[in-house]
Amino acid sequence: MKQTNILLAFALLACIGYVPLCPTASADGPLQATHDITVVSYYFGNYHPGDPRNVKLKGADWSEWELVKAARPRFPGHHQPNVPLWGYQDESDPKVMAQKIDAAADHGIDAFLFDWYYYDDGPFLDRPIDRGFLQAANHRRMKFAFMWANHDWIDIQPYHRGAPRKVLYHGQVTPNTFSKICDHVIRDYFQHPSYWKIDGKPYFSVYDLTRLLANFGSVAATRTALDSFRAKAREAGFPGLHLNAVVWGQAILPGEQKPADPQKLVRDLGFDSVTSYVWIHHVALPDLQTDYNYVRDRYFKYWDQAEQTYEVPYYPNVTMGWDPSPRAAQEDAYGNFGYPFTNTVSGNTPERFREALAKTKQRLLSRPGGPRILNINCWNEWTEGSYLEPDQVHGMKYLEVVRDVFGPNRRLP
Repeated sequence: MKQTNILLAFALLACIGYVPLCPTASADGPLQATHDITVVSYYFGNYHPGDPRNVKLKGADWSEWELVKAARPRFPGHHQPNVPLWGYQDESDPKVMAQKIDAAADHGIDAFLFDWYYYDDGPFLDRPIDRGFLQAANHRRMKFAFMWANHDWIDIQPYHRGAPRKVLYHGQVTPNTFSKICDHVIRDYFQHPSYWKIDGKPYFSVYDLTRLLANFGSVAATRTALDSFRAKAREAGFPGLHLNAVVWGQAILPGEQKPADPQKLVRDLGFDSVTSYVWIHHVALPDLQTDYNYVRDRYFKYWDQAEQTYEVPYYPNVTMGWDPSPRAAQEDAYGNFGYPFTNTVSGNTPERFREALAKTKQRLLSRPGGPRILNINCWNEWTEGSYLEPDQVHGMKYLEVVRDVFGPNRRLP
């Protein structure tokens, strides 16, 4: 009886993350402790010169760092510009990316989930992946995967209030392009040992379900295309493909449309999991400076709803902040007029970010059997005010918070 009580006590401690007991299947298959949680961070790669599309539109040396540099306070209490502690680096440089990888791995980030772009005429913003991450000497320290950012690319760098919403690249692609995308990612990325897999299946996320449907014209045709993608993955030697759908309740970017019935669509298209990109996809911001905890608490209510709504696992999100004012022309009056003129999130201190992470961890551990995966927005959304990279005000504190809550990188198999 005494031995039983001791085991029960250790089991209780393990369930709240203090003792590595009670192993369970992790996101990547092998048995791990219940306190092991896979932490993934979105990565937006537009902070490097030389991308062919940007060169054509903006010039050889342009990147979104120019918007970060130009940002100014737009209302009382507004903190801009946010200045990167490491400087305005070229993320496509393998040495620069190696610094990011080391910082991420040392502070508990298991994988970068790159915002990945591919249009009918080819890729966009792939240099941070191909030249940066994959050429970095230490890239094996962490995993990477893709969220296909299949939305329209609008001319918003910067956007002048009241100007026509000019679409530069259409997110909708032809079925033939989609087939090329499947072949490309399987051949050039999924085979890489650092690509993140769940139960051996490469993880591939889709941002805009409405745009995905438009590629093929019907649910049935879209399901056929996704099934073909799965079949190609199996032919390449994988046990299958883990398809993830980003779902949201309210649009942010111009032209976004929420599916009429996302629950049915996720089921009909056979997605393996759902997730979120950012809290404000689910929480309206009532004030120009909306309190961080206000947004957090309402997102947690959405998380409860999502777990009941979808028949597949929901991977929660923790958002660091929200302030797209660097993308709004600095000479225009600022207000809630439509992206990038939107209300912002305030009070997102490292301490409050820690509380959000800790609450998320507690919830994940309370779900017996998992899954125990979360994503963070974002590693480097400097022009949307949501970043883990160190700045000159907080230094490494946001990364230190991640490490304090989750421990260092778990080196996923």
